[in-house]
Amino acid sequence: MIRRFGQPPLNGRKYTRRPGAYALLPHGGQFLVTHQSEPHPEIQLPGGGIDPGESAITALHREVLEETGWHIATPRKMGIFRRFVFMPEYDIWAEKICHIFIARPVARMGMPSEPAHEAVWLPFSEAIELLANDGDQHFAAEFTRRYG
Repeated sequence: MIRRFGQPPLNGRKYTRRPGAYALLPHGGQFLVTHQSEPHPEIQLPGGGIDPGESAITALHREVLEETGWHIATPRKMGIFRRFVFMPEYDIWAEKICHIFIARPVARMGMPSEPAHEAVWLPFSEAIELLANDGDQHFAAEFTRRYG
């Protein structure tokens, strides 16, 4: 069974399953995160949806580059969780299946290509506090307990 964070699903509501790959990107006591300014400002782990026919690792590399402008190396899976949310950018209610990876940010290639995204370095403790969802916070805190 996959651990759930956030609100339980609402009875009678149809949810679209949306698998995604997200990265904890530590370096020097900080995490590389993304600040998404629209549809509302929030700090997130870089990552996003896994396209049909795409592997989680391929999606992870693509999404991190789009949202931060960085290439990553040596991704390894840390865990998985799910959450039930409304996604205004797609106008759907989604069951997000979030695959969490740890990876090394190795080369900044430029600015994020994803609109309304900015790459931000935050100290571990600040990132944990500011991450927008409980699942991301849990895995960032677990990382710092193990390795920080």
